[in-house]
Amino acid sequence: MKNALTYNMFYRCTVIVWMVIKFISQIYFFHLFHGIWDEQTKRKWEHLLHKQAVEYRKKAVKLGGVLIKVGQFLSTRTDFMPEVFIKELSGLVDRVPPMPYSYASRLLEKEWGAEPDEYLEDINKTSIASASIGEVYYARLKGSGKEVAIKVQRYQVEKIFHMDFKALRIVFWIISFFTSFGKKADLKSLYLELIRVMDRELDFTQELHYGKYFKERFKDDKTVYIPAFMEELCTKRVLVMEWAEGAKITDLEFMRKHHIQPERIAKNLFNFYSEQFLNPGNFHADPHAGNLLINKNGTITILDFGMVGEVKKQDTTYFKHLIQGVIIDDYDRVIEALEQMNFVLPNADTNKLKKMVKQLIEMYRDGSFKNMDGQLLEQIKQDIKLFVKEQPIQLSAEYAYLGRAISINIGILFAIYPETDIEKWAKPKIKKWLGSKTLIESIYKQYAKESIEPIFSFPKAMLGWLENGEKDREWDKEKQEKTWKHHFFLVLESFHFIMILVSIAASWYGYVEGYTIFGSFGLAGITYFVIMFTILARKHYKVIQSIK
Repeated sequence: MKNALTYNMFYRCTVIVWMVIKFISQIYFFHLFHGIWDEQTKRKWEHLLHKQAVEYRKKAVKLGGVLIKVGQFLSTRTDFMPEVFIKELSGLVDRVPPMPYSYASRLLEKEWGAEPDEYLEDINKTSIASASIGEVYYARLKGSGKEVAIKVQRYQVEKIFHMDFKALRIVFWIISFFTSFGKKADLKSLYLELIRVMDRELDFTQELHYGKYFKERFKDDKTVYIPAFMEELCTKRVLVMEWAEGAKITDLEFMRKHHIQPERIAKNLFNFYSEQFLNPGNFHADPHAGNLLINKNGTITILDFGMVGEVKKQDTTYFKHLIQGVIIDDYDRVIEALEQMNFVLPNADTNKLKKMVKQLIEMYRDGSFKNMDGQLLEQIKQDIKLFVKEQPIQLSAEYAYLGRAISINIGILFAIYPETDIEKWAKPKIKKWLGSKTLIESIYKQYAKESIEPIFSFPKAMLGWLENGEKDREWDKEKQEKTWKHHFFLVLESFHFIMILVSIAASWYGYVEGYTIFGSFGLAGITYFVIMFTILARKHYKVIQSIK
């Protein structure tokens, strides 16, 4: 029964939607009853968020489908997700319990139009990898004996994902209606992007296309290897590619055993991904250690092209404008680049954003961050979070996947070679990427003028930050608390209104069908919820007046 519920749309939608309603209600209640944010309140807040993050992760592992993919996506969203959520969800690996081989066998027969034995000399009936979309088996082809990996789409996975898409649509509506984030973000575009990216993974012909694309693009790079596909056996729900031997790229013991230098591997990996991140074209968006193997001669094998993003030619122009604007202190250029990237949505306070970017960069350059204590750094962090929450700011799904890929890649580089010097490795690539030696030289001169660290005086940028920001922070905090109360009352009033309707229905049903007890309970419910709704409405009115 438990397994059957996994494929039931009503059950999945109920679990997903109820979890979101529960999380929002918990947050509203917390803000309602905790007006003073002292250290104890902050600890309670972190505990609540951690509890919610753990619950989400467990539900995602249990149900699979979209919850895993969305969890991985949310772990990249430092622009609006709490840090405790990011830490918990960043460990959400796309792994689920294996499915029976009998289903895989039937699917292979259906897709190939013949028994698997017609094409396979042997197949290991125990899968070697099991993810939310596909199951991978080791096999040998008939005749040639060539070793291959066969990826088979999981049982009813398309049905599950499309059921979850409906639940996700309800979730986005709830967020847009009952939260302040929903009022400022372009949730419709975000939803459509998520659906497009996830739906693309369900079609294995797309993965075949991207696998061939990367093999062709990096055919002259001897440091990496892209396995070939047996195209005649590939379909929308089955992929067959040559078997790749090797250990995980983070296996340092394997490297020592085979006399492979970790620094060389890290540098090769950096070169492979920086080429994708800086230049137009597709990039491998899921570069975790399980998808990166290293063989005995030090060659890196790249696997799994189900999750692929794209850097458009126009994107590289935006990136260049952004970097150049930061380096030469042209903050209008920085904001313009952010607007072109749709990072800054309409109605955002661009002057305030420009001021914040300018102050942060100045503090970084003059060494203020090095001289600050933990309390000041935490205050700055909170200011940034508050600004991002209040302003119409967001990353598109494509940029978020790019950010995720970059962060995962950096983590692996340091896991392989802790002395990794990204700045040193990146500098010649950035010079070539910007394509103007004269500009670079002028930028370096600009840096030289502003790179002297203050030793005796408190940094002027920090003073400017404190002087200009103190009143804003007090006002922002008060405004934020009132906004939370406003949305809390909206949720509570909606709940009581629904309960009034339920009570009316129960009363009507009881008296019509002759169940007096139902009718009595219904009338009592109507009385109670109408009174509570009236009280809440009066309190809500006062909150609205205070916001005005």
